[in-house]
Amino acid sequence: MRKSKIIRTTKETDIKVSVVFDGNGKADISTGIGFFDHMLTALSVHSGISMDIKVKGDLYVDGHHTVEDTGIVLGKAFAEALGDKSGIKRYASAYIPMDESLAVTSLDISNRPFLVFNADLKNEKIGEYDACLTEEFFRSFAFNAGITLHINLLYGSNDHHKCEAIYKSVAHALKIATELTEDGKTLSTKGVL
Repeated sequence: MRKSKIIRTTKETDIKVSVVFDGNGKADISTGIGFFDHMLTALSVHSGISMDIKVKGDLYVDGHHTVEDTGIVLGKAFAEALGDKSGIKRYASAYIPMDESLAVTSLDISNRPFLVFNADLKNEKIGEYDACLTEEFFRSFAFNAGITLHINLLYGSNDHHKCEAIYKSVAHALKIATELTEDGKTLSTKGVL
C-alpha cells in the first residue's frame, strides 16, 4: 500500500501528516484555520487520498507559516508514498466548476517541480484564511512532492468558490495521475522519473 507519515517540528509549526493512497479519501484535518481545513478536506475527499493532517502553528503571527509548512510536509508525504513513481499514469488535467467559478489544473508527477499559478483572488481573507496563501500552499506542495503543477482559474466572482474550484481541480488531477498503470512501467522515455 502506498502510504507515508511525516512529522516536522520547527520554531513556527508542529505538523503531523499521514497519507494513504488507494484509500477512500477519508479526511481528518485540523490546522487551526477553518477555511484551510475545508480546502484540505476537499483535496482529500476528491482525490481519494486519505489524509490525516494535524498542525499547530504560530497563528498569533498570521497563517503564513501554517499554510506554507503544511504544503511542505504534505508534499514530502506524497513524494515518500509514491516512491520512485513507477507505474503511475503521471499526467492529468481536470476542469472543475464551483457555481460561477471554473478552475483547470494540469500536472505531471515528474520529479521536476514547478508551479504556474494564475488566479485573481480579490479578497484579502476568506474567514481566517489569507487568500494569497493559496499560491504559497501549492508552491510548497508541488516543490516538495516533485510535481509540475499548472493551476489556472478561468473565471469566477466569489473567492470562496474560486479557491474551492482550485483545490478540487488539483484533487481530481491528482486522482487520475496517481492511478496505477496496467503494466506497472515508468511512463518515461528515460525509463526513470
